[in-house]
Amino acid sequence: MNRPVVVGVDGSPSSLVAAEHAARAALLRSRPLLVVHGYLHASGYGVPLNPYDLGVPAPSAEAQQMLERTAAELTGRWPGLAVEVRQVAGGPGVTMIEESRRAELVVVGSRGLGGFAGLLLGSVGAQVAAHAHCPVLVVRPDEQPIPVDGPVLVGVDGSESSRVAVGLGADEAALRDVPLVLVHVGPADGDRTVPEEIEESQAAYQAEAVRLLADASAAVRAEHPDLVVREHPVRAAGAAQGLVEASGAGSLLVVGTRGRAGFAGLLLGSVSQAAIQHAHCPVLVAHPVS
Repeated sequence: MNRPVVVGVDGSPSSLVAAEHAARAALLRSRPLLVVHGYLHASGYGVPLNPYDLGVPAPSAEAQQMLERTAAELTGRWPGLAVEVRQVAGGPGVTMIEESRRAELVVVGSRGLGGFAGLLLGSVGAQVAAHAHCPVLVVRPDEQPIPVDGPVLVGVDGSESSRVAVGLGADEAALRDVPLVLVHVGPADGDRTVPEEIEESQAAYQAEAVRLLADASAAVRAEHPDLVVREHPVRAAGAAQGLVEASGAGSLLVVGTRGRAGFAGLLLGSVSQAAIQHAHCPVLVAHPVS
């Protein structure tokens, strides 16, 4: 099955930047690109306004023109790219989640047309990042050029979700032909003033970081022997802060859906949520393809 890369487009600047990243991702993977617009009825629901009307609302001619214009611009800038466009009756978040069942990768922008200027990640992006059935690339920030030749960074904490993220990050780094940086965030020293406590804490952290990073490096090198892999232990007040700060040096940050401290029923952990809200580069949420 030739799963496509799927990107949601609503005509907003954020979604058009996402479409550019999706086009590049599709070419890197030798996959087609599906540009999707989820539309609602004027009443705000994907149902007819008149209860006696049957069927679903008709797609918008204006939206179809926007999709076709976007596709034409993408194929002009990315030679060899195969693009299909589609309008789907339904909310954009639900539409993208459903499309993710058949996708290799889903790409969303940080804010859509309905987003508030102060909201770092719109409700659609957050919904898709939490519930998708395949990896999700959240493209943010959209207000500045995003480098694509920097290393791929992955958060490592030893959890199963982290192992999935490391594998996906290694594949992504190999596709992009850039180094992979494995980041483990350890606790800051805090307010401890007793030298013995600080020394014991540092020794424990260093031993744990060395073990986790060595295990992750070994797994990556077994699959990608030619990939440049770097280990980067950092100290921060929290894992989210450490990853966000590290993201300033990368072209992509890969996070798992839940870390060691995650609750079983939580679809997207607090660290991953913070990363997609505040990272300085695009964030890839490592949902396994279902």
